[in-house]
Amino acid sequence: MSSSESHVRAARTPTVAVTGAASGVGALLTERLAASDAVKHVIALDERRGDVSEAQWHTLDIRDPALADRLRGDGDPVDVVVHLATDLDLETDPAARTAYNVRGTQTVLTAAAAAGVHRVVLCTSAMVYGALQDNDVPLAEDAELRATADATAVGDLLEIEQLARRAPRAHPGLNVTVLRPAVLVGAGMDTALTRYFESPRLLVVADSRPCWQFCHVEDLVTALEFAALEKVDGELAVGCDGWLEQEDVEELTGIRRMELPSSVALGAASRLHRLGLTPSPAGDLAYTMYPWVVSGSRLHEAGWRPRWTNEEVLAALLEEVAGRHTVAGRRLGRTEAATAAGAAGATVALLGTAALVRRARRRRGL
Repeated sequence: MSSSESHVRAARTPTVAVTGAASGVGALLTERLAASDAVKHVIALDERRGDVSEAQWHTLDIRDPALADRLRGDGDPVDVVVHLATDLDLETDPAARTAYNVRGTQTVLTAAAAAGVHRVVLCTSAMVYGALQDNDVPLAEDAELRATADATAVGDLLEIEQLARRAPRAHPGLNVTVLRPAVLVGAGMDTALTRYFESPRLLVVADSRPCWQFCHVEDLVTALEFAALEKVDGELAVGCDGWLEQEDVEELTGIRRMELPSSVALGAASRLHRLGLTPSPAGDLAYTMYPWVVSGSRLHEAGWRPRWTNEEVLAALLEEVAGRHTVAGRRLGRTEAATAAGAAGATVALLGTAALVRRARRRRGL
């Protein structure tokens, strides 16, 4: 897009549709867009009606082909769709989650093209770059996507990224913009990476190099607004400026580390997941071992800046997870947590992992 075209499009007031508008990031974005003078009208799409009365609500499954009719509107067709109806819940059945996420994105892109929508904004994660020992710090936004599909929901996100790249070829005239947030915090975010900070000890794999970069949902919402108003294009990373080393995180949280050899940590994670005792596959550990920090330069060049720092987001995360107890990605009940904390002390994570494996083996006669 030329600078003159970008200026003309950014200057008008678009009608914007938001999928997944009833909860989480979708609800926050719907509320913000509905209050904005830069937006003509907001169409809110979800399986249930949300609380933003200023938006026009349509309740439907995002995979329903009737979505195209909702986007055409009654004399007020949609200009931009922001697609946030994705399921990244740790407890969702993986096959059902993938079917929903991939089919939903396919339907949104096809319906948008059929309805004459000229832009779709998707949201994946900076996890698609992969967490690797030789990653640049920070990664450029056009860096190769080197993630593998063996981490929680990352396979779905990689498929969504592929759909995003194919869509403009299949539907000429359709612009697809993709935002990739760093570790997302706020608005009830519950991921393998936020659960890392619910553990009584921070697991550190020996000889690894963790780097932590966060993104508060409020910053993601303003970045999505930038994309919806056509102030930015392409593939964009979103996060706080800079990053924290593991030592910084331990000092700020006051939580001590427990260091394990990689063979022990990865082996335990793999066994626990295979036995169905934890929602997190071993692939999640890579994101706590190696850097996947992003620069965010494209948003910065467009005039966007994060309002939150990494330190502030980490503090907010600690406040949100206070009172929760997680071992190896598995959230414990109150009784389990009290027993683990009292009996295991500094080695609670490792002992908890071993106990869960032994218990499962006894049940299964292994």
